[in-house]
Amino acid sequence: MSKISFMFLRRYLQAALAAWLCLCFSGTARADKLIVSAAASLARAFKEIGETFEQAQPEAKVVFNFAASGPLLQQIERGAPVDVLATADQETMDQAAARKLIKPISRRAFALNRLALIVPQQDSGRIKSVDDLKQGFVKRIAIGVPASAPVGRYTRDALQAASAWEALAPKFINAESVRQILDYVSRGEVDAGFVYITDAWDAADRVRTVTEFASRKPVEYPIAVVATTRSPRLAETFVAHVLSPQGRAILAKHRFGNP
Repeated sequence: MSKISFMFLRRYLQAALAAWLCLCFSGTARADKLIVSAAASLARAFKEIGETFEQAQPEAKVVFNFAASGPLLQQIERGAPVDVLATADQETMDQAAARKLIKPISRRAFALNRLALIVPQQDSGRIKSVDDLKQGFVKRIAIGVPASAPVGRYTRDALQAASAWEALAPKFINAESVRQILDYVSRGEVDAGFVYITDAWDAADRVRTVTEFASRKPVEYPIAVVATTRSPRLAETFVAHVLSPQGRAILAKHRFGNP
């Protein structure tokens, strides 16, 4: 074999070895994707929890899908590849359990919240209570759609308990999630809205909280592993992380209560 041929062969083998090593290490470094569908009101807290989870589990990559709890359930029912579900109410999780969409043994309550009445930051201060919403100067009130957004159901129950639901119904502007309600209120497109107190605090630079109040049912958030998960062990580890002292500390930082 000539010297030139030998050098060519050596370089070829070196290149082949380098390529093989790259493939090996890239396969080893590839993260296991975990898809978490969570209520929109959990966005800030869960993004931070996801970061600490990835630090503790370097092989994992958490992908979040935030929306109202009802649509999240529908997505899973239609076959969306979800590993963990966290809803803003027990009712939606009850439906998931009844349809065998979650692993019942994994279900846990992990956070509490409260309702708040908010107005645009530039509001003149005329609205001081729920009763003021009945006044003629209040034209539009943003609420979650009760059929799909838990915040809407909690709002309906609270207003019914206050004998205000029917009187205010003609003023309601339906929204798909708390995030949409915040947008409506912050832009001044409505006179007031009902969200969770955690969302009101997060948007304190855009909206003003008039009052907070309790609904007849506690605003309790459950979490569970989805029955069709392809990463059951990693999904269970994520649920455990949410319930861990570190996870609870992050939830408390974002003003969620401990059930």
